[in-house]
Amino acid sequence: MIPFSILDLAPIVRGSDAAQAFRNSLDLAQRAERWKYRRFWLAEHHNMTGIASAATSVVICYIAGGTQTIRVGAGGIMLPNHSPLVIAEQFGTLESLHPGRIDLGVGRAPGSDMRTARALRRDPEAGDNFPQEILELQALLGEVQPNQAVRAVPGSGLRVPIWILGSSLFGAQLAAALGLPFAFASHFAPDALMQALQIYRAKFQPSAQLEEPYAMVGVNVFAADTDEEARRLFTSVQQQFINLRRGTPGQLQPPLDDIRSYGSSSERAEVEHALKYSMVGSPNTVRAGLEAFIDMTRADELMVTALIYDHAARLRSFEITAALREDMVEML
Repeated sequence: MIPFSILDLAPIVRGSDAAQAFRNSLDLAQRAERWKYRRFWLAEHHNMTGIASAATSVVICYIAGGTQTIRVGAGGIMLPNHSPLVIAEQFGTLESLHPGRIDLGVGRAPGSDMRTARALRRDPEAGDNFPQEILELQALLGEVQPNQAVRAVPGSGLRVPIWILGSSLFGAQLAAALGLPFAFASHFAPDALMQALQIYRAKFQPSAQLEEPYAMVGVNVFAADTDEEARRLFTSVQQQFINLRRGTPGQLQPPLDDIRSYGSSSERAEVEHALKYSMVGSPNTVRAGLEAFIDMTRADELMVTALIYDHAARLRSFEITAALREDMVEML
């Protein structure tokens, strides 16, 4: 059975704050380590009052410092927001502090709206330079070359694993050309998943980092003791996506008894499509969904995410998911 990992946004729920979000994330990471998840990744978003992981490298250091064996990383760093040298230094520092446990997933989206992107001093055309910035980042984290004038200190020679993140065919093509592992954001962008995987596998070129293609796919998992309770938990992320599409993102809202009471039918249909790859239900329901998804994608690894309002319910969902994976391993 393939490894399961966790993508966390350090969600800030209604009535709470970032400090509590970080404590909750660390609690989840520590339990995930015991539950045998492989990785715990955090994502860069800016100007989002419901997401606390904007200073992604700092939060990674906090999580890595509170765990012992689980890999911790970025899923991802939005590279056009930053100088490759700064990211190489940051992740070189993380790797030096927590050797052999740090991953660097990078994407080319701004992780924000354009007004916020300008506040980040991001050039609107910066995404066009993404392939060149990946090469620069690889060079800064690779072995020092003769007469190399600029070095990442720390960073040079540490070879922090770089992943390409994507929600379109562009990322698949780039990851294949550079021989890097590829993570597809199917948990919110389902449309190009299968075509992207096909392109990545067909065009993959071996590299010093990776000999064969390695594809991770994102999936929402909302597991509870009953289908009804899981569907109720799921309404928080449905509200979040409706609000995002309205241009009014905010803190994660409590669940509703019936999502039909929130938003229009067209809004709910859009969100249902975006969250197509979501396994919501009791253990038996989630297991059937995960088995079908893994069989369909032939993924090498699953990146599981769940924006659940109640922290205890969120822990329980990830615990159920981990137990399901162990059961599937035993059945093989």
